[in-house]
Amino acid sequence: MVDEMLWSAILLPLIAGVGLSFLAEHLLQPGVRPFWRRPTAAFALHLGFLLLLFAGELLLFRRPWFAMANVLAILLFIILVSNAKFHSLREPFFFQDFEYFSDALKHPRLFIPFLGLEKILLALVAYTTALIAGLTFEPPLTGQLTTANFVVILVSLVFSGIVLIWLGSRKKLAVSFDPAKDLRQLGLLSSLWRYGEKERENISVPVLDNFSKPVLAAPFDLPKLVVVQSESFFDVRRLFSGVRREILQEFDSLKSSSACQGRLTVPAWGANTVRTEFTFLSGLAPEQLGVHRFNPYRRLARQEIPTLAGFLRRLGYRTVCVHPYPASFYSRDKVFSYLGFDEFIDINSFAGVERTGPYVGDIALAEKVGALLRESPQQPIFVFVITMENHGPLHLEKVKEGDVARFYATPPPADCADLTIYLRHLHNADRMAGMVREQLQTLPGPSWLCWFGDHVPIMPKVYALTGEPDGQTDYLLWGKDDFSSEDTPLDIKIEKLAGLLLSKMGLVDDESR
Repeated sequence: MVDEMLWSAILLPLIAGVGLSFLAEHLLQPGVRPFWRRPTAAFALHLGFLLLLFAGELLLFRRPWFAMANVLAILLFIILVSNAKFHSLREPFFFQDFEYFSDALKHPRLFIPFLGLEKILLALVAYTTALIAGLTFEPPLTGQLTTANFVVILVSLVFSGIVLIWLGSRKKLAVSFDPAKDLRQLGLLSSLWRYGEKERENISVPVLDNFSKPVLAAPFDLPKLVVVQSESFFDVRRLFSGVRREILQEFDSLKSSSACQGRLTVPAWGANTVRTEFTFLSGLAPEQLGVHRFNPYRRLARQEIPTLAGFLRRLGYRTVCVHPYPASFYSRDKVFSYLGFDEFIDINSFAGVERTGPYVGDIALAEKVGALLRESPQQPIFVFVITMENHGPLHLEKVKEGDVARFYATPPPADCADLTIYLRHLHNADRMAGMVREQLQTLPGPSWLCWFGDHVPIMPKVYALTGEPDGQTDYLLWGKDDFSSEDTPLDIKIEKLAGLLLSKMGLVDDESR
């Protein structure tokens, strides 16, 4: 009796669901291989996870067709999220991104607009309709089987799923940490599993000479240091020649007297600031981090890795991070003490500050930096600033009257509102750069400013008209009493920037870079 019921009530929706799951994967961008061209282990992992998900939904709803429909709905939702991410950030969804589901609930403005509120509402309506229909028209399986037989079916599904996952995990499928490539070769569920496995593995992190062999100087000779990681900052004039040159007037002035400046290769596109942030602070290249390159703050950064901040703290610096957003985002409140910072100043210190757009503006941030510098006349201070003003979604803001005339020498093409809004905030970032320089110039003693962009902004409509940028941002190193100005740009990777900065400051030998 159990076998007959198993065939009619369980196997048919299961077989249909497996087939539809492979078809659904072909909706993914940039695409996947057909399942018969994937490694056998990838097929086993895919099937094993479907069995476990099906067993869980069957236990919850007792209706096999509706249970499989729920499994496919979960898969389709991940595919929807993955495609939205690929459209904005040029990479698909992977295991480490599951953390963003909880972040989206805490910080909906940062995430939901990229997925599309209309799509989310449509999905909720469709699922609610399907839920009512499924519970109404499909009778529960427990009305046709005894409780004992139902338990046998559930246990069989779970056991089979675990066995398949075990078999698929015996041979560790190779991953390249190119998410699009791994998705294409392994499929969605198998690539998610492998990235999760890789995160649990221990990683041997090299110790860099930059942060372990200081050239000690007398405490009163140590310069003040401000490093600004400017949100979405890059020289947008490379993208569209119609942008007024004076949009980056202060940055151009700083470049003309800088110790070093040029274009910066960063490991992020459009978002994922922490990749650039950690790479700068640690000096570790993405290829040295394995799977942790995608979000090093989940596990890797809690291992007390040598960093620029830790190096400066050992020299006697007070190390402070300023970020006008909740410190809990990306778990910075837990991670930054491991990275060598004495203090983290977050959004709570900006209560009552007028917003520039949806976030605390760069001008207010520059004023906070000035106050910190003045508070530390004796002890040398390192202030690491993570700005927020130019964080998207840009399309949620409106172009103001006069913006086009103010920011463009030649009007932009139609449908470039995002670019105009970006320029408004970029100009404020430029003003911030000038303010920080002025603050450092008025204070006694030597001082340095390092300025760089974390990634290019998300502006897909603009890029469709102007062409996509190459992803490089811009940086400069400026010293108050440094007269070794170099006109020739030096293009470098972000992992080399902190070492170059220490060298220019005279805190490490040139050879240690």
